[in-house]
Amino acid sequence: MTISGNRPEPRFDWFIPIDGDGEHIGTVRAERPPTFEYLRKVVETAEDNGYYSLLIPTRFANGLFEEKEPLAETWTTVTALAAVTSRIRFLIAVRPGFVSTGLFAQMAATLSEISKGRIDLNIVPGGIRGDFERLGETSDHAFRYERAEEFISACRKLWEAPEPVVFEGEHVRLNGALCSPVPVPPGPQFYLGGASDAAFGLAGRQSDVYLAWIQPQDDIARFIDRARAQFEAAGRSGVLGMRTHIIARDSEEEAWDAAGELLSQSDVRVKDQRQAVFAGTPMVGQRAQAQVVPDHRIGAHLWNGISTVRVNCGTAIVGSHEQVAEELLGYWRLGMDEFILSGFPHVEECERVAGGVIPLTRSLIEQERGS
Repeated sequence: MTISGNRPEPRFDWFIPIDGDGEHIGTVRAERPPTFEYLRKVVETAEDNGYYSLLIPTRFANGLFEEKEPLAETWTTVTALAAVTSRIRFLIAVRPGFVSTGLFAQMAATLSEISKGRIDLNIVPGGIRGDFERLGETSDHAFRYERAEEFISACRKLWEAPEPVVFEGEHVRLNGALCSPVPVPPGPQFYLGGASDAAFGLAGRQSDVYLAWIQPQDDIARFIDRARAQFEAAGRSGVLGMRTHIIARDSEEEAWDAAGELLSQSDVRVKDQRQAVFAGTPMVGQRAQAQVVPDHRIGAHLWNGISTVRVNCGTAIVGSHEQVAEELLGYWRLGMDEFILSGFPHVEECERVAGGVIPLTRSLIEQERGS
Protein backbone atom coordinates (compact mmCIF):
# COMPACT_ATOMS: atom_id res chain seq x y z
CA MET A 1 0.00 0.00 0.00
CA THR A 2 1.32 3.43 -0.93
CA ILE A 3 1.65 5.90 1.93
CA SER A 4 1.27 9.39 0.52
CA GLY A 5 -0.63 12.04 2.51
CA ASN A 6 1.44 15.14 3.20
CA ARG A 7 4.79 13.48 2.70
CA PRO A 8 7.78 15.63 1.80
CA GLU A 9 9.43 15.49 -1.61
CA PRO A 10 11.86 12.57 -1.71
CA ARG A 11 15.48 13.52 -1.10
CA PHE A 12 18.49 11.85 -2.71
CA ASP A 13 21.91 12.11 -1.07
CA TRP A 14 25.42 10.87 -1.91
CA PHE A 15 28.41 9.74 0.17
CA ILE A 16 31.96 10.95 0.94
CA PRO A 17 34.40 7.97 0.84
CA ILE A 18 36.83 8.90 3.63
CA ASP A 19 38.40 5.41 3.55
CA GLY A 20 39.40 5.76 -0.09
CA ASP A 21 37.78 4.70 -3.35
CA GLY A 22 38.27 2.84 -6.58
CA GLU A 23 36.87 0.42 -9.13
CA HIS A 24 37.80 -2.39 -6.73
CA ILE A 25 37.27 -2.54 -2.96
CA GLY A 26 38.71 -4.68 -0.21
CA THR A 27 42.20 -4.39 -1.65
CA VAL A 28 45.09 -3.63 0.71
CA ARG A 29 45.42 -0.09 -0.68
CA ALA A 30 42.79 2.10 -2.24
CA GLU A 31 43.17 2.78 -5.96
CA ARG A 32 42.13 6.34 -5.09
CA PRO A 33 43.40 7.44 -1.65
CA PRO A 34 41.16 9.80 0.37
CA THR A 35 43.08 12.98 -0.36
CA PHE A 36 41.33 16.32 -0.01
CA GLU A 37 41.68 16.85 -3.77
CA TYR A 38 39.88 13.59 -4.55
CA LEU A 39 37.13 14.00 -1.94
CA ARG A 40 36.55 17.54 -3.21
CA LYS A 41 35.98 16.07 -6.68
CA VAL A 42 33.38 13.67 -5.28
CA VAL A 43 31.59 16.47 -3.45
CA GLU A 44 31.63 18.86 -6.40
CA THR A 45 30.27 16.11 -8.66
CA ALA A 46 27.39 15.52 -6.25
CA GLU A 47 26.68 19.25 -5.99
CA ASP A 48 26.74 19.65 -9.77
CA ASN A 49 24.32 16.75 -10.16
CA GLY A 50 21.71 18.16 -7.80
CA TYR A 51 21.98 15.86 -4.78
CA TYR A 52 20.45 17.21 -1.59
CA SER A 53 23.16 16.25 0.89
CA LEU A 54 26.32 14.21 1.48
CA LEU A 55 26.83 11.74 4.30
CA ILE A 56 30.35 11.79 5.72
CA PRO A 57 30.96 8.86 8.08
CA THR A 58 33.18 8.69 11.16
CA ARG A 59 35.87 6.07 11.61
CA PHE A 60 38.67 5.21 14.04
CA ALA A 61 40.49 3.08 11.44
CA ASN A 62 40.10 2.41 7.71
CA GLY A 63 36.96 0.32 7.25
CA LEU A 64 37.17 -0.54 3.54
CA PHE A 65 40.83 -1.33 2.86
CA GLU A 66 43.65 -2.51 5.14
CA GLU A 67 42.95 -0.87 8.47
CA LYS A 68 46.32 0.92 8.59
CA GLU A 69 45.70 2.67 5.26
CA PRO A 70 45.04 6.44 5.15
CA LEU A 71 41.74 7.70 6.53
CA ALA A 72 40.37 11.25 6.21
CA GLU A 73 39.29 12.58 9.62
CA THR A 74 35.63 13.56 9.51
CA TRP A 75 35.33 17.01 11.08
CA THR A 76 38.48 18.49 9.54
CA THR A 77 37.54 17.15 6.12
CA VAL A 78 33.95 18.33 6.12
CA THR A 79 34.97 21.82 7.28
CA ALA A 80 37.31 22.14 4.32
CA LEU A 81 34.70 20.78 1.91
CA ALA A 82 32.00 23.09 3.22
CA ALA A 83 34.25 26.06 2.50
CA VAL A 84 34.59 25.15 -1.21
CA THR A 85 30.90 24.40 -1.92
CA SER A 86 27.82 26.60 -1.99
CA ARG A 87 24.59 24.58 -2.13
CA ILE A 88 24.85 20.94 -1.07
CA ARG A 89 24.33 19.99 2.58
CA PHE A 90 26.54 17.78 4.73
CA LEU A 91 25.25 15.04 7.03
CA ILE A 92 28.09 14.57 9.50
CA ALA A 93 28.44 11.38 11.53
CA VAL A 94 29.31 12.20 15.15
CA ARG A 95 30.21 9.91 18.05
CA PRO A 96 29.20 11.56 21.35
CA GLY A 97 31.75 11.48 24.14
CA PHE A 98 35.01 12.03 22.31
CA VAL A 99 34.79 15.83 22.37
CA SER A 100 33.39 17.86 25.26
CA THR A 101 29.71 18.54 24.56
CA GLY A 102 30.04 22.27 25.21
CA LEU A 103 33.03 22.49 22.88
CA PHE A 104 31.29 20.38 20.22
CA ALA A 105 28.25 22.69 20.27
CA GLN A 106 30.55 25.63 19.50
CA MET A 107 32.34 23.66 16.76
CA ALA A 108 29.04 22.78 15.10
CA ALA A 109 27.77 26.34 15.37
CA THR A 110 30.95 27.62 13.74
CA LEU A 111 30.68 25.11 10.90
CA SER A 112 27.05 26.09 10.48
CA GLU A 113 28.19 29.69 10.02
CA ILE A 114 30.96 28.71 7.57
CA SER A 115 28.54 26.63 5.51
CA LYS A 116 25.64 29.09 5.82
CA GLY A 117 23.53 26.52 7.64
CA ARG A 118 24.26 23.49 5.43
CA ILE A 119 25.00 20.92 8.14
CA ASP A 120 23.03 18.12 9.82
CA LEU A 121 24.23 15.56 12.36
CA ASN A 122 24.07 11.78 12.21
CA ILE A 123 24.50 10.70 15.83
CA VAL A 124 26.28 7.33 16.14
CA PRO A 125 26.20 6.01 19.73
CA GLY A 126 27.17 2.42 18.89
CA GLY A 127 30.29 0.92 17.43
CA ILE A 128 31.67 -2.30 16.02
CA ARG A 129 33.71 -4.59 18.23
CA GLY A 130 36.96 -2.99 19.36
CA ASP A 131 36.13 0.37 17.78
CA PHE A 132 35.84 2.50 20.92
CA GLU A 133 38.57 0.53 22.65
CA ARG A 134 41.09 1.82 20.09
CA LEU A 135 40.81 5.22 21.76
CA GLY A 136 40.76 3.92 25.31
CA GLU A 137 37.01 3.69 26.00
CA THR A 138 35.40 0.52 27.33
CA SER A 139 31.79 1.68 27.80
CA ASP A 140 28.87 -0.64 27.06
CA HIS A 141 25.91 -0.27 24.68
CA ALA A 142 23.49 1.13 27.29
CA PHE A 143 26.00 3.73 28.51
CA ARG A 144 26.61 5.00 24.97
CA TYR A 145 22.91 5.48 24.23
CA GLU A 146 22.26 7.24 27.53
CA ARG A 147 25.20 9.56 26.86
CA ALA A 148 24.01 10.23 23.30
CA GLU A 149 20.59 11.33 24.53
CA GLU A 150 22.12 13.80 26.98
CA PHE A 151 24.53 14.99 24.29
CA ILE A 152 21.64 15.86 21.92
CA SER A 153 19.58 17.51 24.66
CA ALA A 154 22.53 19.60 25.83
CA CYS A 155 23.38 20.72 22.27
CA ARG A 156 19.80 21.79 21.67
CA LYS A 157 19.83 23.76 24.92
CA LEU A 158 23.12 25.47 24.04
CA TRP A 159 21.76 26.42 20.61
CA GLU A 160 18.60 28.08 21.90
CA ALA A 161 20.34 31.38 22.66
CA PRO A 162 23.84 32.71 23.48
CA GLU A 163 23.17 32.52 27.21
CA PRO A 164 24.89 30.50 29.98
CA VAL A 165 23.54 26.95 30.20
CA VAL A 166 23.47 24.68 33.23
CA PHE A 167 22.90 21.02 32.37
CA GLU A 168 23.09 18.32 35.06
CA GLY A 169 23.07 14.89 33.46
CA GLU A 170 24.68 11.60 34.36
CA HIS A 171 27.14 11.84 31.47
CA VAL A 172 27.00 15.47 30.32
CA ARG A 173 27.37 18.38 32.74
CA LEU A 174 27.53 22.06 31.86
CA ASN A 175 28.00 24.85 34.37
CA GLY A 176 27.33 28.12 32.59
CA ALA A 177 28.56 26.95 29.17
CA LEU A 178 28.02 29.39 26.31
CA CYS A 179 27.64 28.96 22.56
CA SER A 180 27.82 32.14 20.50
CA PRO A 181 26.83 32.52 17.77
CA VAL A 182 24.21 29.80 17.69
CA PRO A 183 23.81 27.78 14.45
CA VAL A 184 22.12 29.35 11.43
CA PRO A 185 18.35 28.84 11.90
CA PRO A 186 16.68 26.41 11.97
CA GLY A 187 19.88 24.63 13.05
CA PRO A 188 21.15 21.14 12.29
CA GLN A 189 18.68 18.28 12.05
CA PHE A 190 19.49 15.12 13.99
CA TYR A 191 19.58 11.76 12.22
CA LEU A 192 19.63 8.54 14.25
CA GLY A 193 19.79 4.94 13.12
CA GLY A 194 20.18 1.55 14.72
CA ALA A 195 18.19 -1.65 15.13
CA SER A 196 18.21 -2.22 18.91
CA ASP A 197 15.40 -1.26 21.28
CA ALA A 198 17.61 1.49 22.69
CA ALA A 199 18.23 2.85 19.18
CA PHE A 200 14.55 2.99 18.28
CA GLY A 201 13.68 4.63 21.60
CA LEU A 202 16.36 7.28 21.22
CA ALA A 203 15.32 7.95 17.61
CA GLY A 204 11.69 8.41 18.62
CA ARG A 205 12.55 10.86 21.38
CA GLN A 206 15.33 12.83 19.72
CA SER A 207 15.71 12.36 15.95
CA ASP A 208 14.34 14.42 13.11
CA VAL A 209 15.13 11.55 10.71
CA TYR A 210 15.26 7.84 11.52
CA LEU A 211 17.87 6.28 9.24
CA ALA A 212 17.99 2.55 8.41
CA TRP A 213 20.49 0.48 6.47
CA ILE A 214 18.87 -1.31 3.55
CA GLN A 215 17.42 -4.77 4.11
CA PRO A 216 14.72 -6.74 2.24
CA GLN A 217 11.49 -4.80 2.16
CA ASP A 218 9.64 -7.08 4.60
CA ASP A 219 12.38 -6.51 7.17
CA ILE A 220 12.49 -2.77 6.54
CA ALA A 221 8.71 -2.62 6.97
CA ARG A 222 9.10 -3.94 10.52
CA PHE A 223 11.78 -1.32 11.20
CA ILE A 224 9.47 1.39 9.93
CA ASP A 225 6.62 0.19 12.17
CA ARG A 226 8.92 0.27 15.19
CA ALA A 227 10.25 3.73 14.33
CA ARG A 228 6.75 5.14 13.83
CA ALA A 229 5.59 3.64 17.11
CA GLN A 230 8.45 5.35 18.96
CA PHE A 231 7.79 8.70 17.28
CA GLU A 232 4.12 8.40 18.21
CA ALA A 233 4.91 7.42 21.81
CA ALA A 234 7.09 10.53 22.12
CA GLY A 235 4.40 12.75 20.58
CA ARG A 236 6.69 13.66 17.71
CA SER A 237 6.79 13.28 13.93
CA GLY A 238 9.85 12.28 11.96
CA VAL A 239 11.10 11.55 8.48
CA LEU A 240 12.29 8.06 7.53
CA GLY A 241 15.49 7.56 5.53
CA MET A 242 17.47 4.65 4.09
CA ARG A 243 21.16 4.09 3.36
CA THR A 244 22.18 1.82 0.46
CA HIS A 245 24.82 1.22 -2.18
CA ILE A 246 23.76 1.19 -5.84
CA ILE A 247 25.12 -0.90 -8.72
CA ALA A 248 23.09 0.09 -11.79
CA ARG A 249 23.84 -0.54 -15.44
CA ASP A 250 21.96 -0.56 -18.74
CA SER A 251 21.10 -4.25 -18.23
CA GLU A 252 20.76 -6.52 -15.21
CA GLU A 253 23.51 -8.79 -16.52
CA GLU A 254 25.94 -5.88 -16.74
CA ALA A 255 25.06 -4.85 -13.21
CA TRP A 256 25.77 -8.29 -11.73
CA ASP A 257 29.03 -8.42 -13.68
CA ALA A 258 29.96 -5.05 -12.15
CA ALA A 259 29.17 -6.38 -8.67
CA GLY A 260 31.50 -9.33 -9.24
CA GLU A 261 34.25 -7.10 -10.60
CA LEU A 262 34.03 -4.82 -7.57
CA LEU A 263 35.30 -7.60 -5.27
CA SER A 264 37.48 -9.39 -7.81
CA GLN A 265 40.74 -8.12 -6.32
CA SER A 266 39.83 -8.15 -2.62
CA ASP A 267 42.55 -9.34 -0.28
CA VAL A 268 42.15 -12.07 2.33
CA ARG A 269 43.85 -9.85 4.95
CA VAL A 270 41.13 -7.23 4.55
CA LYS A 271 38.40 -9.86 4.70
CA ASP A 272 39.92 -11.31 7.86
CA GLN A 273 40.05 -7.85 9.47
CA ARG A 274 36.38 -7.27 8.73
CA GLN A 275 35.30 -10.67 10.00
CA ALA A 276 37.26 -10.09 13.20
CA VAL A 277 35.37 -6.89 13.99
CA PHE A 278 31.97 -8.40 13.06
CA ALA A 279 32.41 -11.46 15.27
CA GLY A 280 30.43 -11.00 18.45
CA THR A 281 29.41 -7.43 17.60
CA PRO A 282 26.52 -6.05 19.70
CA MET A 283 25.31 -4.09 16.67
CA VAL A 284 22.04 -5.69 15.51
CA GLY A 285 22.14 -3.82 12.19
CA GLN A 286 25.71 -4.90 11.45
CA ARG A 287 24.82 -8.56 11.97
CA ALA A 288 21.95 -8.18 9.50
CA GLN A 289 24.23 -6.60 6.90
CA ALA A 290 26.80 -9.39 7.17
CA GLN A 291 24.44 -12.39 7.12
CA VAL A 292 25.81 -15.31 5.10
CA VAL A 293 23.67 -16.32 2.11
CA PRO A 294 24.49 -18.07 -1.20
CA ASP A 295 26.21 -15.70 -3.66
CA HIS A 296 25.55 -12.88 -1.17
CA ARG A 297 22.05 -12.48 -2.65
CA ILE A 298 19.53 -11.57 0.02
CA GLY A 299 16.86 -10.64 -2.52
CA ALA A 300 16.22 -10.59 -6.26
CA HIS A 301 18.14 -7.31 -6.52
CA LEU A 302 19.86 -7.12 -3.11
CA TRP A 303 23.50 -8.15 -2.74
CA ASN A 304 25.50 -7.97 0.48
CA GLY A 305 28.90 -8.91 -0.93
CA ILE A 306 30.24 -5.50 0.05
CA SER A 307 29.87 -6.53 3.71
CA THR A 308 32.75 -8.98 3.29
CA VAL A 309 35.21 -6.08 3.06
CA ARG A 310 33.40 -3.06 4.50
CA VAL A 311 32.21 -2.06 7.97
CA ASN A 312 28.65 -0.79 8.46
CA CYS A 313 26.32 -0.69 5.43
CA GLY A 314 27.38 -3.54 3.13
CA THR A 315 24.35 -4.14 0.90
CA ALA A 316 23.66 -2.84 -2.61
CA ILE A 317 20.67 -2.70 -4.93
CA VAL A 318 21.83 -4.36 -8.17
CA GLY A 319 20.10 -4.24 -11.53
CA SER A 320 19.26 -2.21 -14.59
CA HIS A 321 18.45 1.45 -14.06
CA GLU A 322 14.76 0.60 -14.29
CA GLN A 323 15.02 -2.27 -11.81
CA VAL A 324 16.93 -0.17 -9.29
CA ALA A 325 14.35 2.61 -9.62
CA GLU A 326 11.55 0.09 -9.01
CA GLU A 327 13.32 -1.15 -5.91
CA LEU A 328 13.67 2.38 -4.55
CA LEU A 329 9.99 2.99 -5.32
CA GLY A 330 9.14 -0.05 -3.19
CA TYR A 331 10.98 1.42 -0.20
CA TRP A 332 9.33 4.80 -0.81
CA ARG A 333 5.94 3.06 -0.72
CA LEU A 334 6.80 1.77 2.73
CA GLY A 335 7.51 5.32 3.94
CA MET A 336 11.12 6.13 3.11
CA ASP A 337 11.50 9.76 2.03
CA GLU A 338 15.28 10.16 2.04
CA PHE A 339 17.77 7.91 0.26
CA ILE A 340 21.49 8.08 1.01
CA LEU A 341 23.15 6.41 -1.98
CA SER A 342 26.70 5.49 -2.94
CA GLY A 343 28.62 3.50 -5.53
CA PHE A 344 32.20 2.66 -6.44
CA PRO A 345 34.00 4.68 -7.63
CA HIS A 346 32.04 7.58 -6.20
CA VAL A 347 32.68 10.16 -8.93
CA GLU A 348 31.56 8.08 -11.92
CA GLU A 349 28.74 6.35 -10.07
CA CYS A 350 27.48 9.67 -8.72
CA GLU A 351 26.91 10.80 -12.29
CA ARG A 352 25.52 7.44 -13.41
CA VAL A 353 22.94 7.31 -10.61
CA ALA A 354 22.00 10.97 -11.05
CA GLY A 355 21.43 10.48 -14.77
CA GLY A 356 20.02 6.98 -14.94
CA VAL A 357 18.34 6.07 -11.63
CA ILE A 358 17.10 9.17 -9.80
CA PRO A 359 15.03 10.63 -12.68
CA LEU A 360 13.29 7.27 -13.15
CA THR A 361 12.65 6.97 -9.42
CA ARG A 362 11.22 10.49 -9.21
CA SER A 363 8.97 9.77 -12.17
CA LEU A 364 7.66 6.56 -10.62
CA ILE A 365 6.99 8.33 -7.31
CA GLU A 366 5.14 11.14 -9.08
CA GLN A 367 2.99 8.57 -10.86
CA GLU A 368 2.16 7.00 -7.49
CA ARG A 369 1.34 10.37 -5.98
CA GLY A 370 -1.01 11.14 -8.83
CA SER A 371 -2.83 7.81 -8.79
